[in-house]
Amino acid sequence: MVNPLAGEVEIVIDGMPHSCKLTLGAMAEMEAAMGADSMVDLVTRFEAGKFTSRDVMALIVAGLRGGGWSGTSADLLRADIAGGAVGAAQVAASLLVRAFTPPK
Repeated sequence: MVNPLAGEVEIVIDGMPHSCKLTLGAMAEMEAAMGADSMVDLVTRFEAGKFTSRDVMALIVAGLRGGGWSGTSADLLRADIAGGAVGAAQVAASLLVRAFTPPK
């Protein structure tokens, strides 16, 4: 079970639940992979609805890595993500929201 107050989001991959969390290291890796100038650029893309499937995949991989997953982007390309493309985009957006919203 994930802890939303700790910034965690659940994703179901190939029928198995996984915890995702955007740690600082995971975000740095993601920025490099995406060629983003900053996290603000990425958040702005999502807010404007101008994100790509690569953005979604990079966020999910970073979140999974932050949650302790040892897989690769290639592993995720072959996986079945619950909810398909929409479910993946919702997980990616939730990761951003939880990473940048202080707990109440």
